[in-house]
Amino acid sequence: MDAGTETNARASTGTTSGKPHLFTVWDYHRMTEAGVLDEDSRVELIRGQITDMSPIGAPHFRTVNRLTRLLVPLVGAQGIVSVQNPVRLDGGSEPQPDVTILHPRMDEDDAGTPGPADVLPLIEVADSSLGFDRATKLPLYAEAGIRDYWIVNLQDRAIEAHRDPEGGRCVRTRRIGFGEPLDILLLPGLTLPTVDLMR
Repeated sequence: MDAGTETNARASTGTTSGKPHLFTVWDYHRMTEAGVLDEDSRVELIRGQITDMSPIGAPHFRTVNRLTRLLVPLVGAQGIVSVQNPVRLDGGSEPQPDVTILHPRMDEDDAGTPGPADVLPLIEVADSSLGFDRATKLPLYAEAGIRDYWIVNLQDRAIEAHRDPEGGRCVRTRRIGFGEPLDILLLPGLTLPTVDLMR
């Protein structure tokens, strides 16, 4: 079959190569500036694809609020507690984690969007999104070098702390139940009192 015949055959059957168009972070922001995406849209850029975020239910937002209330006085001047704001992992991924503790330097006026080196740690609250946070975001964050990634697992009332990425995967995972203390890896001496997440 020559090239022209093959093209006609594809057109007649409606088939294509099936390769998705991937966006860069620059494309993503340009779409917001142009009004294609609303600034309040519940989407993230994951591996070049614009992905809908799970709806925020009452257990989810209550847990985010409790984490914020606990972490702000705990961390104090040692970090910045950032809620549902972007972290730029690379040129094709800019998720919006539920809570991130950022290095204090990110409070500078010219700091820009935080990247992996600015994170200590990154936290996703998971109910309906549990499978996505494990299967998609865990390897994404590990490949980016996020050293401490927590999944607050509302289904099992536990926190999964994925730590020390190596070769695109985390080599240590610690699972603790609500009520047990959880240390903050990159802020030695600080421990989250998870019992306050149970109320």
